[in-house]
Amino acid sequence: MNRRTPWHSTVLNRIPGGRDGRRMLIVSIIDKTGTGLWAGCTVLYFTYVSGLGLGQVGLLMTISGGVGIAGAPLAGRLADRFPLVRIIVGAQLMRAAALLALLSTDNFLLLTLYSALGALPDRAGSVLIKLYAARLAGPDRVRYQAIQRTTVNIGWSIGGLGAAAALATGSTSAYGVLLIGNVLTYFVIAVLTLRCDEPPAPARVAATSATSGDRGPAKPTNPWRDRTFLGYTATEAALFLDDTILQVAIPLWIVHATSAPVGLAPLLLVLNTVLVVAFQVPLARFGATTHAARRLLVPLAGLFVVGTLALAASAAGERPLAISALVIAVIALSFAEIIHATASWELSVALAPAEAQGAYLGVHGLAHSTQRFAGPLLITGVMSVGAIAWPLLGLGLVAAGAAQHRLIRDRITKPSLSVAPVTVSEH
Repeated sequence: MNRRTPWHSTVLNRIPGGRDGRRMLIVSIIDKTGTGLWAGCTVLYFTYVSGLGLGQVGLLMTISGGVGIAGAPLAGRLADRFPLVRIIVGAQLMRAAALLALLSTDNFLLLTLYSALGALPDRAGSVLIKLYAARLAGPDRVRYQAIQRTTVNIGWSIGGLGAAAALATGSTSAYGVLLIGNVLTYFVIAVLTLRCDEPPAPARVAATSATSGDRGPAKPTNPWRDRTFLGYTATEAALFLDDTILQVAIPLWIVHATSAPVGLAPLLLVLNTVLVVAFQVPLARFGATTHAARRLLVPLAGLFVVGTLALAASAAGERPLAISALVIAVIALSFAEIIHATASWELSVALAPAEAQGAYLGVHGLAHSTQRFAGPLLITGVMSVGAIAWPLLGLGLVAAGAAQHRLIRDRITKPSLSVAPVTVSEH
């Protein structure tokens, strides 16, 4: 008698990377669930539990954010020299220790020190997971990253709901509970990560190819001396601004410049999350090759134009127009986020030589870290100018995309050494 394969088994078997790929996805969802518990109340913890003033909280967040920028390149360098799984576990445990240390003091300097130490492995995490995906999933790395990003958004949502329920009690002890909850998730994912096998380093693949006579084109091995890659990373920092626009600018813009109700802000963030969860994996196939990923920069520019024009229009009319324009803006910018993420995953790996993949992706991680640090200041400056600044910002983002499209044209015509060559048996 024939038995039908359960639907969930079919879905799991389609995840690149096999057992370890599935296990790392579980790690990601638990990780972001814990982060979602804590992220929404971090500032409130420092205010109501630690007793810091507004200026102290702002300075603490600025310093820790600045220190955290170094986490990505540092992690990338380490990943080229030591087993990747052990580095991921070390980062998870370091995050747990730094967060747990916050419970031990109300001293501003110590809280700043612990927050800065926690920011280093926190910013390193995305680079390390990206490296793991590139090494484990090989040619299917874009699809794997899309699935991973979907699980991240689900985790954030679960954690956010848990935080909202805890804070609804009105008790200050809830902040400590959420902090400890996040710490516990770090210990859980450290145990799960230790059960994952070490993926083959691409440098070994390159060495094998060289031994067989297939050396391929020479590439720089130091990202700090690779002008093309540094230019690419600089344009990436600009294209990642969709994150700050969605998370920071739109809620503030609703309050200060439009007639839309304040309650629309969280609903728009939910809309963004739903769109990412629904479309990240299906749209990943349009960036599955390096040339396809480069072509995505064209529709990305169009989405930035639509999104910024809609934001400008939202300040020009009554409530119905404002709401409609804001919804259009969020939809356009959400798809810009999805498309840019897809292109970025493929291009950043394709531009990296195998023997320095970690170092290159670490430098690329600076783009997102820098945007998270400087983006809010830039965007609030744009908002202070008024509605006319949004189309100008859109043109700036189009220029960044065009510069990236031109910059990498000659580089991607050469075969990448970042992953093993695809053979018929791998399809």
